[in-house]
Amino acid sequence: MKKKREMSFNTLYKIFIYVALLTLAVSIVVPVAWVFLASIKENSEFYGNPWTMPKGFYFQNFVDAFQKARMGEYFMNSVLVTALALAILLVVALPAAYVLARYRFRGSRLINIMFMGGLFINVNYIVVPIFLMFVDADKLLKSWGGSGFFLNNLFVVALVYASTALPFTVYLLSGFFVTIPKDYEEAAYVDGSGYFRTMIRIMMPMALPSIITVILFNFLSFWNEYIISMTLLTSDAKTLPVGLMQLMQAQKAAANYGQLYAGLVIVMLPTLILYIMVQKKLTQGMSLGGLKG
Repeated sequence: MKKKREMSFNTLYKIFIYVALLTLAVSIVVPVAWVFLASIKENSEFYGNPWTMPKGFYFQNFVDAFQKARMGEYFMNSVLVTALALAILLVVALPAAYVLARYRFRGSRLINIMFMGGLFINVNYIVVPIFLMFVDADKLLKSWGGSGFFLNNLFVVALVYASTALPFTVYLLSGFFVTIPKDYEEAAYVDGSGYFRTMIRIMMPMALPSIITVILFNFLSFWNEYIISMTLLTSDAKTLPVGLMQLMQAQKAAANYGQLYAGLVIVMLPTLILYIMVQKKLTQGMSLGGLKG
């Protein structure tokens, strides 16, 4: 009798899990599919039944979004800022995480504590101080006869992105590096390899799943970031989320919904493609390693 109850409980539990997962999947897939289907509809189709399938593939929505709404320009700005931010982040975070995880030196514990403390800083709360510092810095440069540098500069935005993502990245990579046995490094040292070469040739390839996880998480964060780019880019040089927000405001007034949904597809498509390409490595990176004291 007891075994039957346990079996029935396990069956109900599995059914509940499957129903919850199915509901979650539907809640994600349906809105994404809606956006893709709406992006190829003509504007007149939005005034009928919203659940009807598109009559054809109206590619003009994407052409208008790229040209008239300048989404192509904003897209390239986002690509440039995201690529620069990821490059800066990896160049700084990988050696820092490796050294902090594998070596002990004077001040290493304090540096670790500072990085861990950075995890609790919400970037949205420090955007205004960063903006005011950049305003003062540009005023100082102009008083010396130069021109402004810190505002409306895609490189500076990328640098801010990388700086704000550094604590989380170092935390995640350190958690993987501490799990690697020291035998690999000792064998490399015996063969005459130096510290830098050992890090590049031995440790980095072993940490590839975690590195891919870091790249994907930070790519999503940088690609979809809105507040920092809106604050620091006050001219026409805008990133894709800021441009999309302006497009939404403009097209709601103009009732041009096809162009609006095309802009949403332009924002979503790179993240979906990247996730499909690295989903296996992402699962490995999330399941490997854990931070040790």
